[in-house]
Amino acid sequence: MTPDEYGEFHVDRVSGDEPLLPARVHRPADLLRLLLGIVGIALVLLLATFAHGTTQGLEDDIGTGAKAAPQLLINLAGLTSSVLVLLVPVAFAVERLIKRDGLRIADGVLAAVLAHGVSLATDLWVAEAAAPSIRDALTRPLESGGLTPPVHSYLAPVIAYMTAVGMSRRPRWRVAMWFVVLLDVVAVLVGRYTTPFAIATTLLIGWTVAYGTLYAVGSPNVRPTGQNLLAGLRRVGFRPVSAMRAEDVINPDHPEHADRGRRYIVTLEDGPPIDVTVVDREQQAQGFFYRVWRRLSLRGIHQRRSLQSLRQALEQEALLAYAAIAAGASAPKLIATSELGPDAVMLVYEHIGGRTLDSLADEEVTDALMHSAWRQVKALQSRRIAHRRLVGDALLVDRSGNIVLTDLRGGEIAAGDVVLRMDIAQLLTTFGLRVGAERAVAAAVEVLGPDAVADGLPLLQPIALSRTTRATLRQRARERAKREREAVLAASEATKEAREARATEGSKDRKTLRAERHAAKAAQKRALEEASEEAREEDLLAQIRRQVLLVRPTAVIEPAKLERLSPRILLSWIAGAIAVYLLLSQLTNFDLGDVINKAQWVWVLVAMFFSALTYIAATMSLLGFVTEKVSFVRTVIAQIAGNFVKLVAPAAIGGVALNARFLQRAGVRPGLAVASVGASQLFGLGSHILLLLVFGYLTGTQHTPTISPSRTVIAGLLTAAVLVLIVTAVPSLRKFVVTRVRSLFAGVVPRMLDILQRPRKLIMGIGGMLLLTAANVMCLDASIRAFGGGGQVSYASIAVAFLAGNALGSAAPTPGGLGAVEAALVGALTFSGLASGTALPAVLLFRLMVFWLPVLPGWLAFTYLTRKGEI
Repeated sequence: MTPDEYGEFHVDRVSGDEPLLPARVHRPADLLRLLLGIVGIALVLLLATFAHGTTQGLEDDIGTGAKAAPQLLINLAGLTSSVLVLLVPVAFAVERLIKRDGLRIADGVLAAVLAHGVSLATDLWVAEAAAPSIRDALTRPLESGGLTPPVHSYLAPVIAYMTAVGMSRRPRWRVAMWFVVLLDVVAVLVGRYTTPFAIATTLLIGWTVAYGTLYAVGSPNVRPTGQNLLAGLRRVGFRPVSAMRAEDVINPDHPEHADRGRRYIVTLEDGPPIDVTVVDREQQAQGFFYRVWRRLSLRGIHQRRSLQSLRQALEQEALLAYAAIAAGASAPKLIATSELGPDAVMLVYEHIGGRTLDSLADEEVTDALMHSAWRQVKALQSRRIAHRRLVGDALLVDRSGNIVLTDLRGGEIAAGDVVLRMDIAQLLTTFGLRVGAERAVAAAVEVLGPDAVADGLPLLQPIALSRTTRATLRQRARERAKREREAVLAASEATKEAREARATEGSKDRKTLRAERHAAKAAQKRALEEASEEAREEDLLAQIRRQVLLVRPTAVIEPAKLERLSPRILLSWIAGAIAVYLLLSQLTNFDLGDVINKAQWVWVLVAMFFSALTYIAATMSLLGFVTEKVSFVRTVIAQIAGNFVKLVAPAAIGGVALNARFLQRAGVRPGLAVASVGASQLFGLGSHILLLLVFGYLTGTQHTPTISPSRTVIAGLLTAAVLVLIVTAVPSLRKFVVTRVRSLFAGVVPRMLDILQRPRKLIMGIGGMLLLTAANVMCLDASIRAFGGGGQVSYASIAVAFLAGNALGSAAPTPGGLGAVEAALVGALTFSGLASGTALPAVLLFRLMVFWLPVLPGWLAFTYLTRKGEI
């Protein structure tokens, strides 16, 4: 019991199971500032490389102006700043220690120490390893013959200290500190002891190290506790008795409660209980990067500001609460707001008892309940108010069975048509996940009417839904795929058992057995297709569209274009930048002019021809395992685009994913598309191994009088045997491999059986694989001949070099096997007898033809197919 200012006693009790707040928190905003600081330093160094002449003119102007200033004044400014730049931080530390805020001072001292170390490391790097242009931009010669320091090792720690201790939040200290820093900067610039680039680098290093330190060790947690809440309620006229965390009662582990504020149910001495939401800076930071990405990637949709002040958050939620009630919707009534210190605010609502929609069983979600929810949405939309988060935990079912809309802080007033229709799409999906598409659509149509529901169909797409809804839809998609895979496996097993049972019957003549085997293969194919078709289900969004089309057949179902920037586009630009960098880095390893002068251009054109031929061969090897009709020209374009995809993924992964996606968009069913690509890859792997063994054997017999395989072949076989033994000996690996192989053969083997019944397709596929290998080998041979290496190595040795390098490139995790392929090819050709001076430029020319030159056409093809919806 504690007395208040009037001498009355109140019970200060908070729920005993209220979770303890951590002493320190890691703020995403600190991480963002760290990244911005690193980018800033990189930009300064880049400008120092390319704009040194401009800054040299600025330095000369500063020097000319300094001559007009009295030397005594310059010396006095330098002396004053050098003293105050250390005295002001010490004074601030003493003031904080007196107020028992030593943790902040400790953070500042740690940041200062780290900034000093980074400064010394930067000085050493500039002196020993930096480019001359950077050294010239960050230093200037002294009269004594030395150079000025590129980074001021006393100023960077001061900047780091003042940033880490939070001096920017205290106006008087902030003004004093920045005055001293600017005085010091002017003194060293006028005195010609530094350069503008050195000053900018020093400030950025201090700023970056400070925020890196704060993010690494965490900032002191100033979030208010339950006791602070009770004290704040008494300040606004309430007489609280106890408070209990609402999440402890409703849903303690919900993943999205973190960014919605802490909620309390507070019991008062007189009157009904109240609901209180506490929002602090740490909770505001939750989902920061997600909101930034949504602002960048979505067009035409207003997103909540990523960095929003507490005052703005308070005003937005209060405005939405008042607007919802004024519109006639059922929402908690806001009765008070207040600050809880400088880093938190609270909103007080009338208490509404009930349960969230997520906590109800499926049979409790009745049509009347859904009608109530749709009436609330209709009321909001009549005043152009968007809720923006109509998920299960934001729909509260009160004691009378009606829906109350909660969690309005992310809403929007004066909302546009797109955002309003997003609410309809979201609520349709929310109810569809619980009761099915038919009942969800029927309830919406009964309240809103068919036209309003049909208008929401273009927004019925995953990107327009909430994170939790998208996660649930993905989980259901995985479950559907698992059921389909299990059905196909069961059907395959059943047909296998039936075939074995027929095989055990009495002996028959050869013609009868061949006819029965042919009939068994056809029956197995039909059984697998039927099992796959029966197991295939429409996803929920497709079911909702179909139900809406039943009541409004003319509805537009084409998804609206909401994405401004997709991960695929972002990866494309990043991959392009990486490709340019890697190409330039490789070209710096040798004299390009000398190589160009030595190259025989006739053979260069021959190499280019065989490089182009590989795309025709790749198209044949893919379409040879596809029974459906697919455009040959579009497939060639897809193979060209695959060369660009290699930049962002290993060759074996990127090509498979692209081809599977292309076949699906070309009309081949997903299971059959994956099976076709898998069959092509499986045949390709077998032919690759067979050719490697054959050419390796021939290579080994070229230099020996007896027919004996080479050591490379023997070593490869022994390595493969050891790997097989390891996989079979370790139970977890054995189970993993068996599971993967079973799922692969469930679709691939039936596709292979289907292809075997079509000799033309089989010849086309195998011929394409052989042509692909032959074209690459001839391209490599032409590259060798372009530098005078013709006749030095045999075709068998060139084939072994290519096959080994290609296998290593497929296994390497680098994009396109970069680095691994070049090293393997040069090593194999040199080992075969080709001079190293010829092998290196020949390999680089070969990689230029088959990897680098197709990058730009690949990017154009990738962009073209993406815009046409082919991938």
